[in-house]
Amino acid sequence: MNIREKYQEIEKKSLSSFAKLSSESKGRQISEDECAIRTPFQRDRDRIIHCKSFRRMKHKTQVFLSPANDHYRTRLTHVIEVSQIARTIARALSLNEDLAEAIALGHDLGHTPFGHAGENALNDIYPEGFKHVIHSLRVVDVLENNGRGLNLTYEVRDGIAKHSKGMGPVDNPKYRPETMEGQVVRVSDLVAYANHDLDDAIRSGIITLSDVPKEYIDILGENSSSRVNKMVTDIVFKTLDDNSGKVVIGTEVEEAILGLRKYLFNTVYMNEKIKNTFDKAKKVIKELYSYMCENEEEFWELYQKEPLKDETVERQICDFIAGMTDSYALNLYYKLFLPDKWKVG
Repeated sequence: MNIREKYQEIEKKSLSSFAKLSSESKGRQISEDECAIRTPFQRDRDRIIHCKSFRRMKHKTQVFLSPANDHYRTRLTHVIEVSQIARTIARALSLNEDLAEAIALGHDLGHTPFGHAGENALNDIYPEGFKHVIHSLRVVDVLENNGRGLNLTYEVRDGIAKHSKGMGPVDNPKYRPETMEGQVVRVSDLVAYANHDLDDAIRSGIITLSDVPKEYIDILGENSSSRVNKMVTDIVFKTLDDNSGKVVIGTEVEEAILGLRKYLFNTVYMNEKIKNTFDKAKKVIKELYSYMCENEEEFWELYQKEPLKDETVERQICDFIAGMTDSYALNLYYKLFLPDKWKVG
């Protein structure tokens, strides 16, 4: 019995009946030999962490575009916070922590530069539409590893595909992940951004804590640490009490979280300062897309990848732009559309 097999035996003895055992994974799209040391979910986590798309998230917007202050969240710090929260919940529920971690770290790989502004711009201009959750799967299935994809397990791909909530309810049977670990990540994503977006908005001076509706603060807490603890504790104990194989939030806490999310949307995400910046960012994305469609040869020189068979040029231009960091998109826009300073001598 090798190390992986020993660990999988431990999973069988120690995890909840609701947990997804790594030995019972539905497998990968392309069959592979098993690792002697790591379980399939551990391998997925490692593949995600080591891929280029993961590294680029450090320069992609969460809420504030290219912030000068080092303490604002980026897309990368967001997924790390989601991972920490998901692991805490999964461990408390005796679920598969490795699976939850892999889904959490990979769930936003398909995000564009400039956050949801970039996503909206590509959705407007690309004929087939664009959703970051769908593109996250495309990243891990097709684009990474020089066009071969990461060949992740079914369970990790399912969790990535069903993490997004939009402005909808926390739990939606239509989009509920098949595993409890995937459900944990879905709710952890909301716990993370509801808290850190509020924290960053207060840090930026856009709002103050006293501006936040008192009914949400009274229920959830006055600082980020107490709010995260309140949400996580409620999720863990309500789920244990329910014992149905679903992740559950208490009514009072869920209503407070959704109320806080709505407040953030109306007051922070739609704030004039942020909205004006993102309107400019959308213009950058749309003009880059149009330019490359009109100048295919230049696009291929920039992209420096072999064309994908049976894929339109527009699809691959969309892939290229979605993979850009904020700074790369801005620098390329400057290079293509703005004149260089005149050099004397």
